[in-house]
Amino acid sequence: MSIQVSAKPELSYLDGLLSEAIGGATKVVPENYAIAPETAAWLQQVRDNAATWVRELAIPTTKDEEWRFTDLSPLLAVNFEAGKPLVLPSEALTPFELSQEASRVTFVNGVYAPQLSKVTALPDGVFVGNLGQLPPGLRDRLADYLTAQEGGKEVFTALNTSGLVDAAVVWLPKNAIVETPIQFLFLATNGETASLIQPRALVVAEGGSACTLLEEYVVAEREWCDNVKHGQPYFTNAVTEIWLGDNAQVKHARIQREAHNAFHIGKTAIAQGRDSHYECTAVSTGAKLARHHLDVFQKGEGTHTVLNGLSVVRGEQVADTHSAIALNYPHGSSQQLHKTIVDDRAQSVFNGKVFVPKPAQLTDASQLNRNLLLSPKARVHTKPQLQITADNVKCSHGATVSQLEEDELFYLRSRGLDPNTSRNLLVDGFAGEILDRLPLKRLQTRLARCIACRTDNS
Repeated sequence: MSIQVSAKPELSYLDGLLSEAIGGATKVVPENYAIAPETAAWLQQVRDNAATWVRELAIPTTKDEEWRFTDLSPLLAVNFEAGKPLVLPSEALTPFELSQEASRVTFVNGVYAPQLSKVTALPDGVFVGNLGQLPPGLRDRLADYLTAQEGGKEVFTALNTSGLVDAAVVWLPKNAIVETPIQFLFLATNGETASLIQPRALVVAEGGSACTLLEEYVVAEREWCDNVKHGQPYFTNAVTEIWLGDNAQVKHARIQREAHNAFHIGKTAIAQGRDSHYECTAVSTGAKLARHHLDVFQKGEGTHTVLNGLSVVRGEQVADTHSAIALNYPHGSSQQLHKTIVDDRAQSVFNGKVFVPKPAQLTDASQLNRNLLLSPKARVHTKPQLQITADNVKCSHGATVSQLEEDELFYLRSRGLDPNTSRNLLVDGFAGEILDRLPLKRLQTRLARCIACRTDNS
């Protein structure tokens, strides 16, 4: 990718990314990928429209209010090329396997990997796979869901769409209940050149259906660790769209553990029908710079949303979480708890918005951001926001920034624990409140071990 020097470098840089995204869409296709001609024509039109939007936009800077605390200059310093297909051995999956019963859709560097994917016994009519495998009956309805969420013209979302060739897909028909978890595994590798990787995912849960979804973004070498020697950086620009019909239930875990020199920008957009229940637990520990946008749109009465979040950063890492919940109907509710653990010279950003317009009477919404600083040079930027125009609601929000309590450390040391063990016990307890909400015990244990490793100062 060549970067043209101009008065606004973020403009010419975005042109270069767009060129790689479009080029990747024509060159990087999954093995044995076949898609119906009518779907291919529709996808091409979607890509063309998105490319037009990107050309009218620019990479955000700190002068933009939504990006005030997250400087993308380190991203602009790297020239990325479209990610290339890579065949990994089955052993590469070992650190990320959750259970024998789970269905798994695996992408490597943004390209579907059928040899690393599997579908276990599923109820009739349930589809788990990629776009190329989508049966005709669902393919005909694809345009109603894929790229149909609000916010499609945001710069990174449009960039993802401009290169959209394939996607991980879960589709539940009405009243289908999937008891075993479904895993979207997006593996990335550090190669000899810096790579642009653009994963895409679509979940459609029709009325009365239910499932548990695990979505992971990880570096493929092995479980994330600072000691892993990496090659060139990569940039993951991910978009996930989730649709819940009336009375549907989706329990969603989103894990981000990219390589330490990677960039990760992710967008999750959720639309909820009447009386539906959506719960997301997002854990972020990796990447040099990570940002996750989480947008929830309640589209019916009696809808319930739960957002849990945990970011753990150290060194020079930046972790940014932006969320927006729009409670647009009566009797809706939302609960949000986002925690951060920040060490060394790292920084975290939280901006959470809750909108309660006048029609949303009898709404119950709460939002809390809790931050734990482990170093005097660590930084936290927090901005919980609550916008209410309805007059009969129960809403609250708040934020705390604290260090380890000396009284608690003294209590543990008085019971015979050494200073480091006492410190680690308190940090683990702080993180545990979120980890305990993850749907699988094996996943909880794996992440607890990872976070303990990252926060141990012995």
